[in-house]
Formats: sequence, structure tokens, C-alpha cells
Amino acid sequence: MRARPSSEVPRELVRWKESRLKISNIPFCTTNWSELEPTEHPGAVGKALWRTLQAGDIRVRLVEYTAGYLADHWCSRGHVLLVLEGTLLTELKDGRRFELGPMMSYQVSDDDGAHRSSTETGARLFIVD
Repeated sequence: MRARPSSEVPRELVRWKESRLKISNIPFCTTNWSELEPTEHPGAVGKALWRTLQAGDIRVRLVEYTAGYLADHWCSRGHVLLVLEGTLLTELKDGRRFELGPMMSYQVSDDDGAHRSSTETGARLFIVD
């Protein structure tokens, strides 16, 4: 298998016409994220501030990590994560590391790539899980 640039999506993942994420029982709504009160979640170092919308089985969050943040656990939950501001370092339990800047994302399914996040400068993220 040839190496592919990180921006190239593997062809086997591009099946949007064949298979789709199931989003059900959520009426149309808009969200003014600035009106949602943040909840504080301490990391091993620093903290995360979450503004969370629970919509059916889907959790949607606007997350801010303080400078120097390091998660206090390995996460095995699936996410679609988009970096809005700052730089995020995502480390997988198998040792791989990925640095993401603004307008970069990662996608991972449940139980496929335990990961944890950190940031030296702080970061603002949009996460769906």
C-alpha cells in the first residue's frame, strides 16, 4: 500500500452515496453557542471548557482547551473533530501523533484508536460524537 498525504481521504472512506450517518429524532434547530454556559473539565494539566448540545443520541460540543492542556485519560469514543483555532496535538495509544491546526479535522470510530489531546498554546474545537 502506498503512503498517502494526510489530506488525502482513503477511497474506502468515501462512500457517502452508499452509507450515511443516521441522525434521527432531531427537529431542525439553530444554536447560538455563546448562549450556552460552559462546563469545566479538568485535565491532567489545564482545563477544557465545553459548551454542549445533546441532540438525540448525538452530542455536539464547542470545546476550548487552555494553554498547556493535557487530557487526563485515553478516550476510545468516536468523534468528528474540527480545529477552529490554535494547535491540537492528538496522540494515539499506539504511539502515533498528529498535529492539527485551524481547519484541520480528524474522524475516528468508537473503539478504533484510543487517543488523548494536548495543546501548548490553547485550542478551540468543534466536536460531534
